[in-house]
Amino acid sequence: MRIYIVVFIQLMIWSSFSLIEWLSKNDLYFYKLLMFLVFFYLAILIGNHIIRSTKLAFFVTVMSLMIYGSIHTVLSAINTNVFN
Repeated sequence: MRIYIVVFIQLMIWSSFSLIEWLSKNDLYFYKLLMFLVFFYLAILIGNHIIRSTKLAFFVTVMSLMIYGSIHTVLSAINTNVFN
């Protein structure tokens, strides 16, 4: 049950990262990468605090990032196809 809670919280973290990245669209890629690393570290810390296992927290963080990335890609493709 803890893993599901961590995945849900991390999906909220990735959503907020996307929002902040969209708001800072004129920034350099270095700063976007730095911001991604901060959010990634924050997601691992929260996962580690709830799950209490560093390896499992890292694995869940990578999995939640892949889930969010695939959802984000599918929704942007749908958005592009519908409105063009």
